[in-house]
Amino acid sequence: MATAEKTSKTESTTRSAPGGSGPKPTRRQNAEKGFVASKELDANMQAVLVDLIELSIQGKQAHWNVIGRNFRDTHLQLDEIIDAAREFSDTVAERMRALHAVPDGRSDIVAETTTLPEYPQGEIDTSETIDLITVRLEATVGTMRRVHDEVDDEDPTSADILHAIIQQLEQFAWMISAENRTATRSR
Repeated sequence: MATAEKTSKTESTTRSAPGGSGPKPTRRQNAEKGFVASKELDANMQAVLVDLIELSIQGKQAHWNVIGRNFRDTHLQLDEIIDAAREFSDTVAERMRALHAVPDGRSDIVAETTTLPEYPQGEIDTSETIDLITVRLEATVGTMRRVHDEVDDEDPTSADILHAIIQQLEQFAWMISAENRTATRSR
């Protein structure tokens, strides 16, 4: 009898992604019976997750291949952005798990679903690198702002996480883009 009860509680997932190993059965054991994310909340948080993962990957690509004036400062500033993006992606993924959603950070899923434009290959001058990274920071923030209201309607706690990430990424965008700005004089 106990075996029949265990079997009835087993659910199978059937999603298979290109390059994946196919569907695998999973068991849902939500002993805490807490808040469960809707499909919409799951999808919105997943959209944020993939952009944060992609930001960290593209930041590393920029970090390895930046050259030119102010190299060291740009190189170090990219490290700060990369570290933050990795930490933020972990925070979002763990929040998803707390809501019984399943984050998907596999490389094929990230590549297929990110809103960030592809990063160019090869050595890139510091000035262009700054502009490229600023665009990607702003795109990541754009995703969070796009999903924010729906996330907030269902789960203000997750929206609070987005607030903190938006604040930090916008600060990074301001700080790194300042490198390429010229002062305007007030009259």
